[in-house]
Amino acid sequence: MFVLVNLKAYPCDPVAVSQAARDVAEESGVDVAVAPQATDLARVADTGVTTFAQHVSPVSHGSHTGSTLAEAAADNGATGTLLNHSEQRMKLADIDDSLGAADRADFDTVVCANNPDQIAAAAALGPDAVAVEPPELIGSGTPVSQADPDIVEDAVAAAEAVDPTVDVYCGAGISTGEDLVAARELGASGVLLASGVAKADDPRAALENLVAPLA
Repeated sequence: MFVLVNLKAYPCDPVAVSQAARDVAEESGVDVAVAPQATDLARVADTGVTTFAQHVSPVSHGSHTGSTLAEAAADNGATGTLLNHSEQRMKLADIDDSLGAADRADFDTVVCANNPDQIAAAAALGPDAVAVEPPELIGSGTPVSQADPDIVEDAVAAAEAVDPTVDVYCGAGISTGEDLVAARELGASGVLLASGVAKADDPRAALENLVAPLA
């Protein structure tokens, strides 16, 4: 199982969270990655944790003020990126262009989507993974694997029908080891979470609890 911790713009210490993620990954053998703010990419990558950009723009070098250039993210230590998170929605054509930008930087890519139909459309663009995240459950503390398990199974089936090589991750409300196990049992090969770690009083303990069933 792959665990991707999105720090969003939460008031956490990205270096401390990343050090905890690195240590838990090394001790458990579970692949844990962190997606910080773009300004923190280099500091997070310096901890040795697998580092994802929260977004890369559908542009190349040129006159694109305010954009997040994939090559710049790579220069600062990122090795992957999220795309189309519910808090950074993109048009399908722009997702495709951002995937092209990510490919130039040799990034691993995770495209988020709300439902199985969107998962199928995203999978058709050829990312490494898609993540199903009903937006109403994000940050709710209620995992999608409990609130709507069918959407996870249907998302896995939708991606499989389009491109069996695309992994499917489960997001929204994930915070405990039980959530991770439930996601795996529904067919997901990874999880995407944020507040369960980024807002935890003890991020290391939260991560240890999350991966305990796999260690």
